[in-house]
Amino acid sequence: MKICIVVTHLLGTGHLARALTLARAYKDAGHDTIVVTGGMAAAQLTSVGIEMVQLPPLRSDGVNFTRLLDANDNEADATLFDARIRKLTETVVSQQPDVLITELFPFGRRILKAEFIALLNAAKAMPNRPLICASVRDILAPPSKPAKATLAEDLVAQFYDAVLVHSDADVAPLSLSWPVSDALASKLRYTGYVAPPPAVAHPDGLGAGEIIVSAGGGDVGRHVFDTALNAARQDPEKRQWRLLLGGQDGAKRSRDLMHNAPENVIIEPARPEFRQMLYHAAASVSLCGYNTALDVLQSGVRAVFIPFDAGSEVEQGLRADALAQLDGIGVLRNADLSAETLLGAVTAVLDAPTRAPRTDGLDGAAQTVRITQHMREAQP
Repeated sequence: MKICIVVTHLLGTGHLARALTLARAYKDAGHDTIVVTGGMAAAQLTSVGIEMVQLPPLRSDGVNFTRLLDANDNEADATLFDARIRKLTETVVSQQPDVLITELFPFGRRILKAEFIALLNAAKAMPNRPLICASVRDILAPPSKPAKATLAEDLVAQFYDAVLVHSDADVAPLSLSWPVSDALASKLRYTGYVAPPPAVAHPDGLGAGEIIVSAGGGDVGRHVFDTALNAARQDPEKRQWRLLLGGQDGAKRSRDLMHNAPENVIIEPARPEFRQMLYHAAASVSLCGYNTALDVLQSGVRAVFIPFDAGSEVEQGLRADALAQLDGIGVLRNADLSAETLLGAVTAVLDAPTRAPRTDGLDGAAQTVRITQHMREAQP
């Protein structure tokens, strides 16, 4: 089969990371796969061996998803949006995929509705119409207005053959965060969690005994890094803290912060070996995005989650609360975040019983391949 996955990450890189994991699973199963990405470059993610098509990139203005910026930090204009639509539709028409997957849309990315609908119309008009699927994580941002849920359901009914829910229906059914009607329920296909293959321990033991802090790039995790730096200064045990800064300006911000860092702190850009380092770390401090949560579960590392909750965001908080039922995982809300509370939370998880790395229920990428292959073969 020929597979086309379309994804635009606007803030963090979780959506792109999950799309790349799916793409690798399709490629490993012998399918030709292309990923069309519309977000900014994410150097910390590897796309080696995966065919990528880059649209004119966009990002949100911090947590303001109603204002999109281009690669030069200017507000995106009609010319840029037109160029994206043109390249997106030209790509899918030229590729003629057997399976088309849209990451998050129509349950999110409504600000990009015009380009997604242009894509879907182009796919629907193909002589050999592809299987069309939406791909969503375990917990969505609940619709703030009934009209948003209605729009998503109408688009699913009009264009989509299935909604691939990358979760365990017994743990986190989509209905926890989204209204699911009988019509929508009939199109849901639960795949299990989409995690990359487990990382192997780092050959040099990188990160051994450290408190590893990772909170993405830009403004989203800035307060987490600042608080962790102050916590490290006050740490009576003088444990080694390592701050891994993501984003395009990660290298510059790392250099700036290192000027005033105490001796027990290492500050550097996000590392591709991050998942390997977790196996050796004393504890992890992070937000609670989908991929980060799976990294913690796969490695078994003790963890403090500081869920992103700016504006009306509740997704990460719901996920963090569920995971906090496990040994060695704590949750610290942003409203309560300080150097003192972070030190307390880290100490608490370090004193908790050990937790074995999780190995089951994480093959959602392979299951996605099986589901879509079966559905495509069953198409008339």
